[in-house]
Amino acid sequence: MRLRSVFTNSAGIFVSRIFGFVRDLLTASVLGANVYSDIFFVAFKLPNLFRRIFAEGAFVQSFLPSFAASRHKGVFAVAVGIRFFLFLMAVSLLVTLFSPLVTKAVAIGFDEKLVAMASPLVAINFYYLDLIFLVTFLASLLQYKEHFATTAFSTTLLNLSMIAALLLFRHDPPETIVYALSWAVLIGGALQLLAHLWMARKKGICRLLVGGLRHLGRKSEAVREDVTRFGRSFFPAVLGNSTAQVSAFVDTWLASFLAAGSISYLFYANRLFQLPLALFATAASTAMFPSITKLLKQKRHQEALAQTTKAFWMLAALLGGASAVALILAEEIVALLFERGAFDSADTAQTAAVLKMYIAGLLPFGLAKLFSLWLYAGHRQAEAAAIAAKSLGVNILFSLLLIAPLQAPGLALASSLGGWVLLLLSAKALGKEAVLAIMRSKYIPHTLGFVLLCALGAWGIEVVVHGYL
Repeated sequence: MRLRSVFTNSAGIFVSRIFGFVRDLLTASVLGANVYSDIFFVAFKLPNLFRRIFAEGAFVQSFLPSFAASRHKGVFAVAVGIRFFLFLMAVSLLVTLFSPLVTKAVAIGFDEKLVAMASPLVAINFYYLDLIFLVTFLASLLQYKEHFATTAFSTTLLNLSMIAALLLFRHDPPETIVYALSWAVLIGGALQLLAHLWMARKKGICRLLVGGLRHLGRKSEAVREDVTRFGRSFFPAVLGNSTAQVSAFVDTWLASFLAAGSISYLFYANRLFQLPLALFATAASTAMFPSITKLLKQKRHQEALAQTTKAFWMLAALLGGASAVALILAEEIVALLFERGAFDSADTAQTAAVLKMYIAGLLPFGLAKLFSLWLYAGHRQAEAAAIAAKSLGVNILFSLLLIAPLQAPGLALASSLGGWVLLLLSAKALGKEAVLAIMRSKYIPHTLGFVLLCALGAWGIEVVVHGYL
């Protein structure tokens, strides 16, 4: 396992998430949890959903193997990049033209007044997707060059842009603030793109792309098969990588039927849930994917299994410890981060209740990412997509069953139940022998001990905070 790459990814994600929490803290303080925060989160939901799907593996896991195998790498990269970008630009223009319909589809519970308020913001925010595709496209080429740092740290630029907007417009009416935030999203995306272009030029990638563009017309037929193979693997990879993100999107869609503030409770809680998931599981799986792919291609299955076993128990310890801390200290964490200004103690209680339900799915979603590496490395994208579809189906079913009795926490619990289905089916696909080999590991006592220490530490903090000593 490439520990240096894991730590680089983790450090970048950690820095980005710290600024993300500062952004969320300011958003909660300036806007609170109300109709204005709800319409902004709805507007930002679609591009943010696709950003997470692209950035957390789907594009790279399909593009990188095809790029490595292509005999005309520059032409292949340009052909894929142009097709994707033109398609996304066309979709963005359609969203602009039909933004009320798109808004109604995203938040079907909104009345006409809320749709009218949110639809211009939806149109503005959606163009972030075009920028973030270009970022992800360059990031995949940088990963081929074994460079991870720029991508890992670049989300900080988006957060800094949004923080600046909140500080500059904090005394303005809330309708002005949500527009300022929306334009800040685009500025942040442009800054991320500039950072990747600078590093791509430094690593010689721009020269490769210019050469590919120059020879595109003459050699387009030579890469047709490569592009077709990429397309066949990409769309299953999207579904296979997007379960947690689509679950959050479904939560937002259904929460639009609930009381004002419910979408915001889900957003803030999901942000906390996503931190350890990205910091540990996404960082590890991103760094391990090239290595696992090469080992499986070379038929060195035992070495790949040994790396997977170490990573599995490392993730089990980190995600298990994070789960124990979050479950015990949910209200304290939410209050520390968000309870100020327009975000009051009632909002804290509601967000903490949602967070606990999300945290129940942290371990399975994280470990499933690790198991899915074998499927993608073995060109089993369709199988991974089928597993993800079944998990999502369970999530939607329980969302419909739990929304009435449990409200917003019920939606988060349904997401976690879908995560456990995802883990079990991914483990089954990995194979009985491989799973048993992982379960017989010598790392089990260390993992359980670490989780217990985290739980005891969190309990001690709770005792001190509440003055029970």
